[in-house]
Amino acid sequence: MDADIAAAAARLAAGDLVAFPTETVYGLGADALCPAAVAKIFAAKHRPADHPLIVHLPLGTPLQDWARDVPPAAIRLADAFWPGPLTLVLRRHVRVPDIVTGGQDTVGLRIPSHPVALALLAAFGSGIAAPSANRYGRISPTCAEHVRAEFGTEVAMVLDAGPSRYGIESTIVDLSGGMPRLLRPGAIARSDLAAAMGLAADCLGGSGGRGPDHPRVPGSLPGHYAPRTPLLLLARASLQAHLIAAGPERDRIAIVCWSEPISSGWAWHLPDDPEGYAHGLYAALRAADAAPVDRIWVESVPDTPPWEAVRDRLARAAAGSGSTSP
Repeated sequence: MDADIAAAAARLAAGDLVAFPTETVYGLGADALCPAAVAKIFAAKHRPADHPLIVHLPLGTPLQDWARDVPPAAIRLADAFWPGPLTLVLRRHVRVPDIVTGGQDTVGLRIPSHPVALALLAAFGSGIAAPSANRYGRISPTCAEHVRAEFGTEVAMVLDAGPSRYGIESTIVDLSGGMPRLLRPGAIARSDLAAAMGLAADCLGGSGGRGPDHPRVPGSLPGHYAPRTPLLLLARASLQAHLIAAGPERDRIAIVCWSEPISSGWAWHLPDDPEGYAHGLYAALRAADAAPVDRIWVESVPDTPPWEAVRDRLARAAAGSGSTSP
């Protein structure tokens, strides 16, 4: 792997795209200080130019190298959760190219905890702009095979380190002005974020990041992380009733459930805990999307704080797929 990491760092230095593992999902990386290289990310993903990227930083990088007016809350969060699945949105340093931030005055920064990502960042020696390694709006990749299936030879190199640990994207907290705001939930609980800053959990506000004064951040559109096959969220009882009513057509329906297995030709049963469910979610959605089915029905998950990030991803996947009825 050392030789692969050195080769990947050289590719990045040459302005190429490199996909690499993080503890959240696989990222599609380019030199964050090279606008021409970053432009290749947008072209490969078919990503709108005003949709910003997250910059991954080498371990030990001072926030002040990439941001200005860094508030104490940002230092506390970085000390508590970096390296790890947390992105901080801060006012950008003048050196950060416009293309990385979507033309905004803010930039998303994180130090990942995956050993391969850290080794790549150390070998490269600077920030790597890296959104998830998938086409824009589609299901994020949690293994190298997903990346290869998505991009083929469009990516110069893919570092393969097996499945991602968490399976969903990083938590995003906005610290660019005023009170901290949770813009995208992730593996780090809202209560833990608040505690690290000495705040009550309800001080972080709602998730979503779509308010008029919120900076644009990845994964904040109502429809995102979506399969091409229409996806519908259904409570367990409703899902079972619709399956019975579907009759022979049930063979054209993929099922993703968690409470108890469902007997069906195309069914995926995920763990009944939020961390295990998140770890397997995108792989299950990709498999369901590739199956010979017309619909994907997903059993709704609990409406409790530990499931917040999973609920967020499922709601966006359903909205992005365009499904409105069974």
